[in-house]
Amino acid sequence: MEVFEAVKKRRSVRKFKEKDIPPEVLQKLLEAARLAPSATNRQPWKFIVVKEERRRKELAEAAHRQWFIAEAPVIIAGVALEPERVMSNEVPAYPVDLAIALEHIVLQAVEEGLGTCWICAFDQERVKEILRVPRNLKVVALLPVGYPGESPSPRPRKPLSEITSTETF
Repeated sequence: MEVFEAVKKRRSVRKFKEKDIPPEVLQKLLEAARLAPSATNRQPWKFIVVKEERRRKELAEAAHRQWFIAEAPVIIAGVALEPERVMSNEVPAYPVDLAIALEHIVLQAVEEGLGTCWICAFDQERVKEILRVPRNLKVVALLPVGYPGESPSPRPRKPLSEITSTETF
């Protein structure tokens, strides 16, 4: 599948089949993240792969009881190792770096026939506690990953004319 096809095919999946992800497929997802660009190539991230059912349920509860998260056989947590770092454009680097790497996982997941859903609504301190993440770091997102148990329709998108301009704002 070409990249643009994966972009068009991607959906937020909130229902998963009870089917494990083969280790070699999971490795491809993590390799996609590893290959992602980051500010000055620092790769300031760690990806925690959560498979244990009890821990997945705890994460779902910490994510404001979004129980579908626990249905996925794997949850990947993207953790920023340098949350204090600000780029020269005055923008924090960690949300940019982690968003790129996690989206690499998402697009590779589409290629592998898997579904994902970005989860950013969660209790930061509780998730850190569950995953034993040091207090000075930031969990940027949780990414439940599994074989889709649904086929969501495309969501409406604004026209390009509304979200783009040429030369100036």
